[in-house]
Amino acid sequence: MSEDQTRGPGANAPAHPAPSVTVIAGGVGAARMIAALLQVVPADRVTAIANVGDDLELHGLHISPDLDTITYTLAGEINPETGWGLRGESWQAMESVRRYGGIDWFGLGDRDIGTHLYRTQRMAEGAQLTNVTAEIATAWTVGIRLLPVTDDRLRTMVTLAEGDDAGREISFQEYFVQRRHDVAVRSVRFEGADKAYPGPEVLAAVENADRIVIAPSNPAVSIDPVLAVRGVRQHLEAARHRSVAVSPIVAGAALKGPAARLMEELGHEPSVVGVARWYAPIAATLVIDEADADLAESVAAEGIQPVVTRTIMSQPGVAASLARVVLEPNGPQP
Repeated sequence: MSEDQTRGPGANAPAHPAPSVTVIAGGVGAARMIAALLQVVPADRVTAIANVGDDLELHGLHISPDLDTITYTLAGEINPETGWGLRGESWQAMESVRRYGGIDWFGLGDRDIGTHLYRTQRMAEGAQLTNVTAEIATAWTVGIRLLPVTDDRLRTMVTLAEGDDAGREISFQEYFVQRRHDVAVRSVRFEGADKAYPGPEVLAAVENADRIVIAPSNPAVSIDPVLAVRGVRQHLEAARHRSVAVSPIVAGAALKGPAARLMEELGHEPSVVGVARWYAPIAATLVIDEADADLAESVAAEGIQPVVTRTIMSQPGVAASLARVVLEPNGPQP
């Protein structure tokens, strides 16, 4: 009798199967968090529910920036210089648009345009965004299950606060890209949220996950659009004990983008304490950076357990260690 036979059934199976993980995701920060998780969890155990409030129609194309940023990052093809789009891009199509006097403030590389052409054609044929996203992810051998939060139209709209444009409402991409998020904001709303239903697998991904991770994305314009879709916030509230958020704010500043400034403009404290207050209804734990260790007690006072660790994933070795922290089987431990 062989040694394997004496061990009995399942002897070669792992003692602790990998947990199933669902990530509530925006763009760049979420993509890095998912990539970190994939260092410690098999890709087929990870689902990402992604924001589509950033989506736009431009040049006749349906563009899904957050879905594409996640896809390109996990495929190892993200443009390292910009943090968006594809590496090794050329820009001849945009040069032609510029020559004709067309809209050129939203840059689309030639390779990236191929993705939008495919998505637009498939949706024109009647395919839902969920299905097209799966097709694109498969083509890039991403491995995870990537879900847009809804197949319905959802758009983040920003009302400006100052100057001649005070009171004017513009799309998120006009605010973020065209105006380089360098204008004060009075309010944010999610157009279509009252009619948007979650995609067919979204709520089940929340219900069935061993661990839910709220990625270090902008709370106001990356995570809140996901929560605005019917039923998503309620399901996350019910799963609060399985949820951990990672703060996008470190030492009072966002690592990328306008998260801290937006929080302040919208009346929230731009710190890990403000993030704790924001996420306490939907997460039992908030992971904060060592730079904010002195605020751990204030975080706890908001009704959410603080865990202090290194969170800046651009630093060597941090990504995998951060992933292990958020996946602690009995909840992250300080």
